[in-house]
Order: sequence, then structure tokens, then C-alpha cells
Amino acid sequence: MTSDPAASPISRFPLVPADDLPPDLRARFAEVTAKSGFLPNVFAALAWRPAEARAFFAMHDALMDKDTPGLTVADREVVVVATSAANDCLYCVVAHGALVRIRARDRYLADQVAVDWRKAPLSPRQHTVVDVAVRLAMAPATVGEAEFAALRGHGLTEDDVWDLGAIVSLFALSNRLMHWAAVPPNGEFYLMGRVPRS
Repeated sequence: MTSDPAASPISRFPLVPADDLPPDLRARFAEVTAKSGFLPNVFAALAWRPAEARAFFAMHDALMDKDTPGLTVADREVVVVATSAANDCLYCVVAHGALVRIRARDRYLADQVAVDWRKAPLSPRQHTVVDVAVRLAMAPATVGEAEFAALRGHGLTEDDVWDLGAIVSLFALSNRLMHWAAVPPNGEFYLMGRVPRS
């Protein structure tokens, strides 16, 4: 066994050669590769089921690519890292940890959140958001009106509150699929936001 992610297979399931992808997925994958310099393994792993890949990426984009005062793009990534750590999803912790470093402009926060979010330097609003998110991920029946009131008390709108629940839910799916398919994080994610991009 090696710790080098590049030596690990991308998935337990079939991989589709780029030339055999449907045109829309081929275009999206090319765009992602051009922007980041590599294709995240989640794309390759999901590509063999095109309808599901499209639905997953559409839901991801709708939830993660927006910024509101109550739930910033950095906050959304912190939620993914905290809940993915609770779900033992190496891929999502590493990949979204890289995005926390970039979007929060903080080289340390993702690691702190992944190990113990309670001790991470989160604002009171962020602490409440992550607390509710992790509870929803791990013990959903314990989340009730008090948690909704706490979120609203920190300025989250109804849309923000919905987004929080939807992000936790989408990444519960993602965490389990990455585990099911044994998808390793790309090596590039480990350095993103830690060293200057070449």
C-alpha cells in the first residue's frame, strides 16, 4: 500500500475515456481541467453514469457557487469539510479542504475543522452553522426548531437555512459514493492553497 494518491485506482467502477464522454460532459470536464490544471477524480468516477453525473454537478453548482452574508462560499466549504470528516470521507475532506484554503484565504482552517471543528477559530455564526450541519449529518432527528432559531438568530435567511440542509444532504450522498467507489483525492488537492500555483 502506498500513500501516493496517484498510485491508487480512481474508482472501483468503470472509467469512461474522455473521448467517449457525452459532448456536454466532455466540455465540462475540459473546462474544469483548464481552470484547475487537473481533473478532480470525482468527475472521472461519476462519468460512467452520465445522467447522475449531470444531476450531481447541477445540484453542487446550485448550492456551492453562491455567496450570501449568512452563508458565504467559504462557509459552504467549511460545512462540507466538517460533515465529510464526521462521515470519514477522505476524498471530500481533502478536496474541499483545498477549497476552504482558497476561499477563506486561510492555510490552517480546513485542517482545524477536519480534526475538531469545535476548536477551530470560527466566528459565533460559523460555529452555529457547523454545529447544526454536523448534527444534521450525524443525528438528524435531534435537529429541530431550536436549531432553526439559532441559525436565523445569526442572520441566515430562509434560503440560507435551506441551502445548509441541502449541502449537508448532498455531501452525505457524495461522502458515501466516494467511499463506495473508493475514490482517492487527487494529489494536487493536498498542495492547493498551501503553496503558490505554478
